[in-house]
Amino acid sequence: MSAKSFTPPPAGSRLLMSGNEAIARAVWDAGVRVAAAYPGTPSTEILENIARYPDLYAEWSVNEKVSLEVAIGASITGARSFCAMKHVGLNVASDALMTLTLTGVVGGLIIAVADDVGFSSSQNEQDSRFWGRFAHLPIMEPSDSQEAYAMTLAAFDLSEKFEVPVILRLTTRICHVKCPVEVGEREVKRAAEGFTKNPARWVMVPANAQKRVPGLFAREKALHEESEASVLNRLEPGSDRRVGFVTSGPAFMHVREAFPDAPALKLGISYPVPMNKVRELAALVDTLVVVEETEQLLETEILAAGIPTRGKDLLPSAGEMPPHILKKHLVALFPELRDAAETAAPLPAPLPVFPRPPTMCVACPHLGVYYTLSQLRNLTITGDIGCYTLGAGHPWNALDTTICMGASMGMALGMDKGRGPNDEKKNIVAVIGDSTFMHMGMQGLLDIAWNRGNVTVLLLDNRTVGMTGGQDNPASGRDIHGEEAPRIDFAKVVESLGVAPEHVRVVDPYLLPVLFKTLREEIKYNGPSVVITDRPCVLIDDYKKLPAYEVIESACTGCGNCVDVGCPAIHVTRREKAVKPSGKEVELAFVSIETAACTGCGLCLQPCAPDAIKPAKPKPIKVEFV
Repeated sequence: MSAKSFTPPPAGSRLLMSGNEAIARAVWDAGVRVAAAYPGTPSTEILENIARYPDLYAEWSVNEKVSLEVAIGASITGARSFCAMKHVGLNVASDALMTLTLTGVVGGLIIAVADDVGFSSSQNEQDSRFWGRFAHLPIMEPSDSQEAYAMTLAAFDLSEKFEVPVILRLTTRICHVKCPVEVGEREVKRAAEGFTKNPARWVMVPANAQKRVPGLFAREKALHEESEASVLNRLEPGSDRRVGFVTSGPAFMHVREAFPDAPALKLGISYPVPMNKVRELAALVDTLVVVEETEQLLETEILAAGIPTRGKDLLPSAGEMPPHILKKHLVALFPELRDAAETAAPLPAPLPVFPRPPTMCVACPHLGVYYTLSQLRNLTITGDIGCYTLGAGHPWNALDTTICMGASMGMALGMDKGRGPNDEKKNIVAVIGDSTFMHMGMQGLLDIAWNRGNVTVLLLDNRTVGMTGGQDNPASGRDIHGEEAPRIDFAKVVESLGVAPEHVRVVDPYLLPVLFKTLREEIKYNGPSVVITDRPCVLIDDYKKLPAYEVIESACTGCGNCVDVGCPAIHVTRREKAVKPSGKEVELAFVSIETAACTGCGLCLQPCAPDAIKPAKPKPIKVEFV
């Protein structure tokens, strides 16, 4: 939605908001001038919502490092700035982050980092609280949407008070769960004064950087004092003094629900740790327990300070800490929990649920790519992060690796250069999407071309960031507001990176024979080659639906070729055993097409041996009058 068509609710409104929505409103209320992000679950909706507000600049950056650099550039002019990313994105942005900790900021700068606790949509469960210790930066952790709003405002004030970026650590539960939020007035910040040249601060060559280090440690000491005094770190006394909890973020809510009478220290500023308040709580209770998601980080620091505590010796080291998990693992400290469990009626057995593995959309342009790859032999296929990662699953089984954004490129080159005796006859294909290629893949392709790697790259251009909800990117020809913007020409980019023009091929992934022939030709070439597939994602406006198809039941022989395409609109209606003339027993799969879902892409027609798939005939509508 364009900012021009959105009117922010007035101050004092009480709104049902997710944490992402609340942070977006707080960014606007804080008077932020510049906001940048790269989409990634669970943080995506923060910038999507920020972009709706007027009087600020918002952009989707090509990766997280660039988004942070944009925010830094705005900050050093005196403007408040903001960037957002998921946990693995901070790895990408860390190069800029680790120097920013020396230079500091001018206008307030907040880095919202959303940890995917529980692996909802990520390749790892990284704990971003480590970055506060590593970069000597304060960390704030809200427990619900209202706190996400309030802490974002407080974080900007803290950032400007100490001239330091502040990490706002979120988790999936904070980002996506909604609760009532009361919003306030927008703070109209005075215009930024502009950049003041100061090479000793902003030009981080070694001689200048060394002089900034003492100030970093002095600032961290002052931040410790701030954390001890902050109202965001509060000790809540309780009537049950057997166990006291030190916790932060959504884990605090879980502790409160599971053990409402226990004392608890809620850390809104979880780093630097207010160790005096921890000691105060420890003096009140028999046993101190740290509940943290996910690493044994806070517990280790408390133990190092000489305060006896327990934590991961009782609690899981991965995943969320909801009340039932807390009660299960802390039963040794609360004997009544064991008594209640022994007398409770047994839970009914869960009902069997039909398995629903993740799959691609009906008519997804990646379906033909993976069907084709599954038909080719002697391939090693390196994959990447995106919708196309699903190609590793049934029925294609056409991905051999997936590590991180852009890794398909470097790994493919490494496999080529490090071939063993069993790999000499295998061809190497790297699969990468358009947004991932721009995020971190171009450098890898440059390396392949420069070092003459024998690798075929499949660059899947579907003109959007599909996996996170269809955000625009430089391949879509639109900006974050949906307005026209330059569209990248992948063929020209690939050629400029050193791939020979005759080995840069653009194909329609719906034309399976052409795709098959093109891939086979480029795989045979001993050198770098790129095949670009050009079809829009079926979930964006660029996609144009065609008339649906249906299966002529009398003509279907059960060959199952169409099933191998993997389109979820194709359903197997029955299976039968049959014996070939050679005597070999085979299983036949008779199918139908869900015409309401079919978009007419025609992928299933092409491998259909008996030509049993035809344009669907309109179904007569029966109307009965009573």
